Amino acid sequence: MFTSQSMLYPSLANENLHNVLRLIRTLNVGPVTFFQLISRFGTAKAALDALPDLSMRGGRRNPLTACPGEIAALEIENARRYGATMVMYGAPDYPKLLQLINDPPPVISFVGHAHLWQNHDMIAIVGARNASANGCNFAGKLAKELGESGLTVVSGLARGIDSFVHKGSLATGTIGVIAGGIDNVYPPENAPLYKQLRESGAIISEQPFGSLPFSGSFPGRNRIIAGMCVGTVVAEAALKSGSLITARFAMENNREVLAVPGSPVDPRSKGCNQLIRQGATIVESAGDVLQAITRSRNIPFGEKPPALYDANIMQVDITDSELAGARRVVIEKLGVTGVAVDELIEQCNISAPVVITILLELELAGRLKRSAGNKVYLTEILAEEVA
Repeated sequence: MFTSQSMLYPSLANENLHNVLRLIRTLNVGPVTFFQLISRFGTAKAALDALPDLSMRGGRRNPLTACPGEIAALEIENARRYGATMVMYGAPDYPKLLQLINDPPPVISFVGHAHLWQNHDMIAIVGARNASANGCNFAGKLAKELGESGLTVVSGLARGIDSFVHKGSLATGTIGVIAGGIDNVYPPENAPLYKQLRESGAIISEQPFGSLPFSGSFPGRNRIIAGMCVGTVVAEAALKSGSLITARFAMENNREVLAVPGSPVDPRSKGCNQLIRQGATIVESAGDVLQAITRSRNIPFGEKPPALYDANIMQVDITDSELAGARRVVIEKLGVTGVAVDELIEQCNISAPVVITILLELELAGRLKRSAGNKVYLTEILAEEVA
């Protein structure tokens, strides 16, 4: 079994869940920003206190207000009543490999059995919602055989391939990662399957209790699927599909990427065939997956993924005068299309702690967004700042 006790960020195991939840549920605070705040201020409570000033420095017209305490308390109580467990980053029940990705969720909620990710290696199998009958049957058979070989199978509880993957591995335990709140069954026709996973497998979500899935939550769901697992198998996927996003997350975090080849005239196979041309392992049987997993035991999971800055970088003392002088330079280099943070630092010729602090302020002000590949872009460009 793969084991790793290392983490990319400070553990939250000794933090107050209420404060952690308030911070991650605050507007403009995503996982990367969350951990930068924790690294800089030490605790979630101190970070909450710092939000108004930081957001104003970034150009927000009114101070950013943290998620109200009563909202966080209600979510914790609702999850408890539902039978869900909320786990913070670094706690014993938090999936170990998920701790090693660029942007791990600070808090996950789950129902079901945590031993499925504590005591077993995990493999993801994902694919098209409008999958072919042969594709679904192969995915289900593959999941069954991998489960019987001792792996825990993870997928996204969606229509098509995902559903057959979960059905195939129910007997050995399977994990569904969902894009809505832990209590939200989507699609509705998978309610019986959701119930089965809750009883004999597990379901995981990072979204607020009671929330509906939205377009931006599916890529987040996909990064968790890939991040939990030693490898990701794509069974059927078009050239533009969420399954390829999952595969990209796996590649970015040094995990195995595998693909089931398909007919060149079927659009649902073009994504898989493209992955194979790019170097993904061909999967024709469960044995192919097991062989790849054996190879991947040499992957240095303890090493930080590319383009990720050490959390300790946020603990450097920075003066107001340093920030004031650098802020204009950084904003001038930013645009409405993404630029890699390391490229931005190089072009600005300013120290990484200063640039990252300015980006943090801009994000809290709602003026900066992050995209895949550790890229950042402005949501608005003020004329007086670039004139």
